[in-house]
Amino acid sequence: MARMAGQNSQNSLHKRPNRNKRNSSNNKSHGRLRHTYAAVDLGTHNCRLLVARPTGRAFRVIDSFSRTVRLGEGVEQDGNLCEAAMERTVEALKICASKIKRNRADRIRCVATEACRQAENGPNFEMRVRTELGLELETISCEEEARLALEGCSPLLDRRRPNGLMFDIGGGSTELIWLRTEGKNPEMVDSISIPNGVVSLSERYGEEAICLQEPYEEIIEDMEERLRVFCRRHQIGDAVRNDEVQMLGASGTVTTLASVYLDLPRYDRSVVDGLTLGFDELMQVSERIRRMACEERATHPCIGSERAKLVVAGCAVLEAIMRRWTVGRIRVADRGVREGILLELMREAGAKCDGRE
Repeated sequence: MARMAGQNSQNSLHKRPNRNKRNSSNNKSHGRLRHTYAAVDLGTHNCRLLVARPTGRAFRVIDSFSRTVRLGEGVEQDGNLCEAAMERTVEALKICASKIKRNRADRIRCVATEACRQAENGPNFEMRVRTELGLELETISCEEEARLALEGCSPLLDRRRPNGLMFDIGGGSTELIWLRTEGKNPEMVDSISIPNGVVSLSERYGEEAICLQEPYEEIIEDMEERLRVFCRRHQIGDAVRNDEVQMLGASGTVTTLASVYLDLPRYDRSVVDGLTLGFDELMQVSERIRRMACEERATHPCIGSERAKLVVAGCAVLEAIMRRWTVGRIRVADRGVREGILLELMREAGAKCDGRE
């Protein structure tokens, strides 16, 4: 009898931790599920919003918004956000604020990147947005931008390859991340922000002149020189030669090239996101786009008028990256900072419900 009582007691003790673990997991899940989340990414060229609700380990987008605002227009020349650009951006952010309110989002993060980092009047613009719209706009560092982009793109990384190069060709800068991909979660080893984006380069060289061979090659050479330092710092070339590196491209340039390569009748994220393309394929479509007249690019269903004047600058940056690191293929990511913000907000909500900070 004593032995049986001991066995029952042992079984009881054995079950109790599992029940607690299950309850803890349920608490975290319920903590995430009872909120609606919103992420605003205000870049040099675009203002983008996602509103989402959690579904298991991922989320379902319930509302979104994207508008070209060209916030960084003129920053390259005079170091300030111009009034016209700020007006366009405030109008776009009004729509974001309206959608956030309509969907009753209660976990929100709004971030600004390169244009506000570079502009002397960036802090004044943040205050204006806060005063007029009630949105807490936060200008984040290059490192934070890279970290959030990695958070958003990490599901596309191949854990069988030990290293990764991830890049995002933005409007005002190009962000590059060197990471370790072994293990459960990718680890950012280092990142670099290069002040060459599609808007800043187009302003610097001229939207039409950039298509000519000489300025195009000049951009590539400048980028390669900047990338060379980063490459040597981490001996990335050795890892590439050993076939230990994967490459992930998260930018409008890469998604545009992918959709043009596929000859889509219109842009389709479900087809492009996660697609893998070889360097040869990307070089061919890049050359094809560069040889188009600006009017032809503007009427192309996967380029359009807003990107027609900027995509060639992005092609030059992409070509520099491919020349520097001959990985041979790129996985395309139509995701990034916004998705990273949402995933982080959801994880934090679950952690707080579980009693952790």
